[in-house]
Amino acid sequence: MSERLRPGRRLPRTALVSTALAVVGVLALAVVIAVGVTHLGFLREGHRSPFVAWTLIAWTVFAGSVLALRFVPPHLVTRVVLGGAVVVGIAALVGPPNTSTDSARYAWDGIVQHAGVSPYAHTPQSEALAGLRPDWLFPDKVDGTCKPLEPRYRGLGDGALGHCTALNRPDVPTIYPPMAELWFALVRVFVPVTAQYMPFQVAGLLVSLGVTVGLLVVLRRIGRPTWWAALWAWSPLVAAEAVTNSHVDVVGAALATAGAVLVAFGRPIWGGIALGAATATKLIPAIVYPALLGRWRSWWAIPVGIAVFGLLYVPYVLSTGPKVLGYLPGYLSEEGYEDGSRFALVAEVLPGDAATIAVGLIVLVTAVIAWRLSDPANPWSGQVFMIGVTFLAVTPRYPWYALLLIPFVVLSGRWEWLSLTLAIALRGVWPSVVAYRWWLLAAIAVVLVVTLVRTRREDWLRWRDRLLGRSPATRTAAALDQRHGPRDVS
Repeated sequence: MSERLRPGRRLPRTALVSTALAVVGVLALAVVIAVGVTHLGFLREGHRSPFVAWTLIAWTVFAGSVLALRFVPPHLVTRVVLGGAVVVGIAALVGPPNTSTDSARYAWDGIVQHAGVSPYAHTPQSEALAGLRPDWLFPDKVDGTCKPLEPRYRGLGDGALGHCTALNRPDVPTIYPPMAELWFALVRVFVPVTAQYMPFQVAGLLVSLGVTVGLLVVLRRIGRPTWWAALWAWSPLVAAEAVTNSHVDVVGAALATAGAVLVAFGRPIWGGIALGAATATKLIPAIVYPALLGRWRSWWAIPVGIAVFGLLYVPYVLSTGPKVLGYLPGYLSEEGYEDGSRFALVAEVLPGDAATIAVGLIVLVTAVIAWRLSDPANPWSGQVFMIGVTFLAVTPRYPWYALLLIPFVVLSGRWEWLSLTLAIALRGVWPSVVAYRWWLLAAIAVVLVVTLVRTRREDWLRWRDRLLGRSPATRTAAALDQRHGPRDVS
């Protein structure tokens, strides 16, 4: 079927209805997002039920809009996807961050770097940096207390002479790797110190739109319907975490996706550069690698990525020395990664250090399976499997981590893994470990059922052969032997 209508021809009635439903749906989604951003305030204890309801409503409207988009004529899909991405992104810009204060730390690290100071050298509450503190990040106390400014602000310093701060963990140095710090400095170079959250929100919108355009281009190249890009472009999670809360993870996801595409398309050097930068943004994108290594040429991405990762650290090591690790070791301990308490599913079965060891083994085995089973030219399903199983094992409690998974869901068509991103999104607004376990188990059930239904017997046999290192010819010969009996070789 031609993707263009002949001059003078109208859209069929069903196509017209589908297009209208998709457009109305994405506009409704934008309204839901805008109302939530402007009316729910800042997430706090005792105020979580509205956020859960808002999340579920947004995801329901999102799912309906994407379903309608599937029946939009192909020649209109790209325009509808891009237009919807812009509308949803603008809706996410209409208010300040509402579930996280991380972008306040981003702004501070950028301000510090523009003053010629390493972000790893001092804590935000250090008096050495007192002269750099803008009022919007470090407001004065009200009647000697920060209570009237909670929950967005907290106390910094003792007594009436202290300040309040929008930064979380103001008593420790930054945790972010060097590519993230370069991003913070880059965004802040274009704005005055008085500029608040909007610069990172606009930057997050531009990056997320760039990912949308990139996904559309790749989908066309690999011959898959372009409506799949809406799973990223219209996602409530992308709107909330890439734009409203402007988490740097969107940069890591963008670089990881670009790197994976470049390696799969036979450009391992450029792909390695992008993947090294992604890992130096947030360490977790390193799990994208295994599914790419099915051919020897792609292995060049590993040394190149390691080299880029190391080179990005060099300026900060020269200025700060071993302090460049920042608060990362403390963060891992605080979040329960060291003692195993962080792992919502595994820790229910194995206590303490055994849980940490088990999670490490799960991730290692998953990496081997992803490496063995993935098609080097079409590794997206292997990457979804790798990222998804890692998240199920590690069970992150912050929804912005799930940004990494969505582009590979788009490229692979494994929509069932979006159930995991919804589970993580719900965990971000409702911090119940018991509820989180049920949401994760529900996501596992969805993934297993859909995988069993959609996978043919030939696929299972092909995967088995790849794991065992057997060629298709070997399996064919074995099948013939079974059918005709042993051959006479005398």
